[in-house]
Amino acid sequence: MSEFDDKAAEWDTPERRERAHELANAIREHVPLAPDMRIVDIGAGTGLLGLDLLPDVGSVVLTDPSEGMIEVARSKIESGDIADATALLFDFPAAQPPAGAPFDLAVSMLVLHHVEDTETTLRSIHAALLPGGRIGLIDLDEEDGSFHDTDQPGIHHHGFEREPLEALARAAGFVDVETRIVADLVRDGRTYPLFLLTGTKGGMPPREDDGEAALQS
Repeated sequence: MSEFDDKAAEWDTPERRERAHELANAIREHVPLAPDMRIVDIGAGTGLLGLDLLPDVGSVVLTDPSEGMIEVARSKIESGDIADATALLFDFPAAQPPAGAPFDLAVSMLVLHHVEDTETTLRSIHAALLPGGRIGLIDLDEEDGSFHDTDQPGIHHHGFEREPLEALARAAGFVDVETRIVADLVRDGRTYPLFLLTGTKGGMPPREDDGEAALQS
């Protein structure tokens, strides 16, 4: 059982629900949504972000590598009789997109810093989108390592410097890439800014060597 499997049943605290709603509103503010859009929530956990956005779009696919989290998400969908949402056990990056692809929009909330290979993950997200599809990925601004416990597994980045991350997104094939601070997360008396990474899938597929070149430029 993974750490997130173990925490799934108690995950939806009032604080996490409120945070997800605040961050869903940030996506609403900066990413155009439409009733016919199909979105994928990456590392969705119990579905707090994706299900909050569902009233604004046509359908949502919740993906997560934790069986425990997906079980809770499925329970929400079934108990709420939500016809336009599904929950899949799936981990980005992957060789093939999840069932339901391609999507109009990919969203995530505090997921990228758990992913070791950021560049490959962005390419995998790019492959899961329709031409002209968008991203709305929320994560931690660069921090000093105090956000997580020192012994917590699966932490590959202490937040991100935003300009290098933007460069990776462009190398992955996204255009009109931007980052902006959209919220602050307060933990143990300290404030950690959260940014929203947005971009649009360009028409040309990226080359595998573009990411390294982007970081060296």
